[in-house]
This record gives sequence, structure tokens and C-alpha cells, in this order.
Amino acid sequence: MSRILIVLAEGCEEMEAVIAMDVLRRAGLETVAAGLEPGVVTASRGTKLCPDCAWNEADPGAFDMLILPGGMGGAERLCGHEGVLETLRAFDRDGTWIGAICAAALVLHRAGILTGKRFTCYPGIEEKMSGVTRSAEPVVVDRHLITSQGPGTAFEFALRIIAELHSPRKADEVRRELLLGGAL
Repeated sequence: MSRILIVLAEGCEEMEAVIAMDVLRRAGLETVAAGLEPGVVTASRGTKLCPDCAWNEADPGAFDMLILPGGMGGAERLCGHEGVLETLRAFDRDGTWIGAICAAALVLHRAGILTGKRFTCYPGIEEKMSGVTRSAEPVVVDRHLITSQGPGTAFEFALRIIAELHSPRKADEVRRELLLGGAL
């Protein structure tokens, strides 16, 4: 079974974080939320999130995927965390799955791993990055990188992760259970 680490930073987008955690857990994927700092994380709209552990208590190398929720405040904090940036570089180098949604594409850019890859993010965020072009698709998969645009695409983002790490059949099963229309 795949193990997924979601990093929560103050100011993260709560819908992106919670929808990803919930949907991935429904698929049976072990999903651990690590707060960038110890304690409760206050998300962008004031929602209090209680991580499973702190970043410094997690061993990122023991996970099959690292996911970064967006939210400008959270993305800015993640951009300034050398441990997260180095983990992203190592995951990219090793071909380990990375997921980012919304403004978290800034963190991927800061880590230097977007060059030459297709990606998407919240429209307009790409203007803060040089040398890259955002796709208008709601979810983009490029090799071991899965990106998405924002809160409204969080379900599709999580379902695509399930399809890639588990199976399209499992993603469709979870989609039906959630009463979401369409198919992958």
C-alpha cells in the first residue's frame, strides 16, 4: 500500500488539504499529515487542522508521495523551508511521486523541479515564476508529478492520485461512493 505525506503549513488552503486527506484515506492509502511546525495549523480561512505529526518527526523517505496543498500563506512558508525543498529535489531526482495544488506550484518552482515539466496551478500564480508555462487543464500528470488548479479541482486531484498510485478502478469506486459525476 502506498504511503503519502501531506505537508500542512500555516495559511494552507483547507479544502485542498482536507479533501486530499479524506479522499486518499477512503481509497485505503495510508495518508499522514505533517505540520511544518509542531501543533495545530491555522489554514487560510481560519480552520484549525490537527496534523498527525510535525515535519521534523516524519521521515519523508519512508513515503511514496509528498503532497503540498496550496494557499498563498502556506506556499510562502513551504518556499522558505529548506527541508521541504530538499525533499522535493530528492523525490524528483528519484522519480518519487510529488503532488501540488494551487499556489503550491511556487514551492515546486522554488525547488527547481518544474523546468521541462507540464504542470498547472491557480491561474495567475505562474506569473510569479519564470521559465515555465502553466497548462489550463484542471489536473496535469507529467511523469511522477501531479498538479492541480485549486479548491474546485481538489476532488479530481485526489482521484487522479488514487488512479496513479492504486488503480483507475479504485479511483472510479471512490468517485461513485462520493457521488461525484464523470469518470477518469
